[in-house]
Amino acid sequence: MSSQLNYGSTALGDSELDEQFEAALADARRNPAGVLRHLIAGQPVERGEVFERVDPCAAGRVVSSARTADADLVQEAVSAARAAARDWRRTGFAERVSLLRAAKEGFNARLAELGGVIAAETGKTRVEALAEVYESVDLVEHYCAQTELNQGFVRPMKPAGGDVNTDVLRPYGVFGVITPFNFPVALAVNMTAAALVTGNTVVVKPSDKTPRSTAIAMEILAAALPAGVLNIVHGGATTGAALAEAAIDGVAFTGSAAVGWQLVRTLSDGPWARPVLAEMGGQNPAIVTDTADLDAAAVGIARSAFGLSGQKCSACRRVIVDRRVADQLLERLAAECAKLVVGDPSDPRTGLGPVIDGAIAARVEQALATAHRDGRVVTGGRVDELGPLFFSPIVVTDLPAGHPLTREELFAPFLTVIAVDDFDAALREANASDYGLSAGIFTGNESETEQFLDEIEAGVVYVNRRAGATTGAWPGIQSFCGWKASGSSGKGGLGPWYLPGFMREQSRTVAGTP
Repeated sequence: MSSQLNYGSTALGDSELDEQFEAALADARRNPAGVLRHLIAGQPVERGEVFERVDPCAAGRVVSSARTADADLVQEAVSAARAAARDWRRTGFAERVSLLRAAKEGFNARLAELGGVIAAETGKTRVEALAEVYESVDLVEHYCAQTELNQGFVRPMKPAGGDVNTDVLRPYGVFGVITPFNFPVALAVNMTAAALVTGNTVVVKPSDKTPRSTAIAMEILAAALPAGVLNIVHGGATTGAALAEAAIDGVAFTGSAAVGWQLVRTLSDGPWARPVLAEMGGQNPAIVTDTADLDAAAVGIARSAFGLSGQKCSACRRVIVDRRVADQLLERLAAECAKLVVGDPSDPRTGLGPVIDGAIAARVEQALATAHRDGRVVTGGRVDELGPLFFSPIVVTDLPAGHPLTREELFAPFLTVIAVDDFDAALREANASDYGLSAGIFTGNESETEQFLDEIEAGVVYVNRRAGATTGAWPGIQSFCGWKASGSSGKGGLGPWYLPGFMREQSRTVAGTP
């Protein structure tokens, strides 16, 4: 399966795949597939209190359920991973790559099924859900290719006095992987495949909002691996905390900054610090100058702000526009918002689904009330006839400088527009947030582009990108690297520098024969 879809796609362009997706979504909604089990040392485990995930498109419709792992069960999974670690570490990199590549066929075979389950649990549109499965295949291939390119991360050094010197990156051991709800397959595969191909064993905790989609993806990977190399424990925040506090050697995490930085503190508390590879949120700006193509800017901003109802770490949250063209841009943004159909992912016209749950919906309602009080709501709000979790794209402007709505991540289809007097002011505003994940610029001025690239405090940047002002990273094409509060390591998944984060360096000198 080649990557026919990506996050810049606007339609499937394949009527057969459309039909397969619709059938898979309907089946996922009709058949919750029973209570999901944990996977420990290759064996299913049925322990713990059952929790349910309800379809965000329909209150009361259960689409998945699983059992909550307590601290004892989490430690059993970690122990299973520890028992498998030596043999997996000693497995040559070429064999590890071969085994992981074999798992790609499982994703190919279950493309529509996975897309349907993702949509049932998250409310994603068909394009977004299926693109996520395509990305997962490309992630596996990218990390396998990176491992081969680096020859298993073994490098000969200069000989000295007859000694043979080698520099080796070696796996830490057992990694915990804590996955998010917004990309329950792609980001789970991203972190897990990276840990596995570098020789670590893994315990994965799926989000309790998307247990079924992540479980299917992990089971596809686990089926290609020796027992115990990949283990799965389900649950919510308490299970995640238990995994972080267990005898693991590192954590890979995608989610909120509050949780990510707490993980850093937890794994630094001990006789030595253990690695935390955390990708966290963003309050991502798009700068629009007076020389910009305003039509391209409006399209790119809308695609980035409202895909997955704004529930992407890299979603555009803030537009910072030259005051001379602010009204023109607002007019075009409102027109782009009006084109987006809010609805159920079973409808091929839908471009915007629900937010994930009532907690985010309540935050949106509160933010709207604040925006009406302190600024001006240009467009958008709750779509009452569809249900409490559906919102049309919200655009807000005229907020006071430094307003919390321009600084704090809402994780919703909510965009603020800030007018400034000049380019230097735009850059200051863009960098004023604690976050530094992604950023974009629309300009016709080359010197402004150069200054933006030099001064912007963000790890993923885009220039004049109509397909997505701040979103759309793809394996091997862009890296997904957060600065400041958005990332713990300074390196990002999808790119060339991610895998070394799962390993530590060892210098080896073997003395020559006297």
